[in-house]
Amino acid sequence: MLLSFFQEQLIEAGCDEAGRGCLAGPVFAAAVIFPKDYYNPVLNDSKKLSEKQRMTLRPVIEQEALAYAVASISPAEIDKINIHNASYRAMHLALNALQVNPEFILVDGNRFIPYPDIPHECIIKGDGKYLSIAAASILAKTYRDEYMHQLAQDYPVYEWQSNKGYPTVVHRNAVLTHGFSPHHRRTFRVTDPQLKLAL
Repeated sequence: MLLSFFQEQLIEAGCDEAGRGCLAGPVFAAAVIFPKDYYNPVLNDSKKLSEKQRMTLRPVIEQEALAYAVASISPAEIDKINIHNASYRAMHLALNALQVNPEFILVDGNRFIPYPDIPHECIIKGDGKYLSIAAASILAKTYRDEYMHQLAQDYPVYEWQSNKGYPTVVHRNAVLTHGFSPHHRRTFRVTDPQLKLAL
């Protein structure tokens, strides 16, 4: 059973990202603030839910949250500042866009660049422990998946509609055969699934 809050005194925002390990596409992040009495037994880590379950929960989260926001950082920016910094920047942008100002931030993972003047707590596997982080993981994942579906229409050889930019065998082989698209992260290493050659 996921917990409603880490602490009950302050307005708490949960943050999570999606797409950190991808070869292509932006990294997305979301921030979610729920009412103090909020509980939803269906919410869980987005990785533990089916695509249909995530898409069903997204409008529920958006309707029932006090505030939510989603942000992204482009592949070009990822290549400039590295994926870790890009993930934190995306979280900061999502926090900036919230219509309610948080007083405390819950972050999935073990690291975070502090957000100005607001305390935070990093929670390892927090998307499976706290509702707000789980909700943020669902929003980040579903918005990113939709974005990759749209890109796949113009770049069908990479099959982003199914792999969402992650380094599957099909995706890596497509990169080694056709090269990078404008949406690939050029600083990410692409290896041949059979020969272990690198691009």
